[in-house]
Amino acid sequence: MSALDLPGWKHVYSGKVRDLYRPEEGPADRMLVVASDRVSAFDHVLEPGIPGKGELLTRLSLWWFAQLAGHDGGRPIPNHVLGLQPPAEVAARAMVVRELDMQPIECVVRGYLTGSGWAEYRENGTVCGIPLPDGLQNGDRLPEPIYTPAYKAPLGEHDENISFERSVELVGAETAAALRDASLEIYRRAAALAESKGLVLADTKFEFGLDSDGVLTLADEVLTSDSSRYWDAEAWRTGSTPAERMASYDKQIVRDWLAGAWDKTGTPPALPADVVERTAAKYRELLETLAG
Repeated sequence: MSALDLPGWKHVYSGKVRDLYRPEEGPADRMLVVASDRVSAFDHVLEPGIPGKGELLTRLSLWWFAQLAGHDGGRPIPNHVLGLQPPAEVAARAMVVRELDMQPIECVVRGYLTGSGWAEYRENGTVCGIPLPDGLQNGDRLPEPIYTPAYKAPLGEHDENISFERSVELVGAETAAALRDASLEIYRRAAALAESKGLVLADTKFEFGLDSDGVLTLADEVLTSDSSRYWDAEAWRTGSTPAERMASYDKQIVRDWLAGAWDKTGTPPALPADVVERTAAKYRELLETLAG
């Protein structure tokens, strides 16, 4: 899906999933974020997209922004949503937001051992260089959530896992600590809310920016199927295999299929129809389970 021509808005950038616009007139600090149906894995945008994905991601992000603004009983976390009506052409999958000074850090929090973390743990007993206790199994809950930042690479390049010390070099000690502390707080609150809905929030990533007053502000998407791993809590407790324990509500279906069908060189193959359909169903199921 290519960026649309939207009256009153000028297209300025397209990422793997989202298209950004600036207003042609009016306040210069506003932006329009439009979530497409594009799907990415292993830092590649795949074909075809997932029908309805942009709307589902936007609805879930808006629900989580509202929860974290204080609806969950915690302190209000500042976010970039302005609450203004997007253009009718993209109203269901767009947000009008404040422009921020975006920080070049992906704020990853892991509460469970899985994915690339499991592979590293088996080899070194660490995740992103952080030592973990011996004897953990794939899918196990960590003793405490861990913060494993990454450097946000330009489109088409691979994001790079970095140490907390490297994040200090990139953004300064005060901002690096604020990013870490806010990410861990949000993860704990979101994991507790997800657990009350019968879900495990295994890991997630956040993006933050600074507003014109220097306030750290949650931005982009938040706690969606694209940025997070969710599992069914009952299946995680009772499953006898990793596949049963970690049955996913996100694009893991896409990752798993692609990992078996592509050697990560050249252009990725097109996604089969059944992979597209099953992924779309999981996105819908997650939204319904969390937000109703």
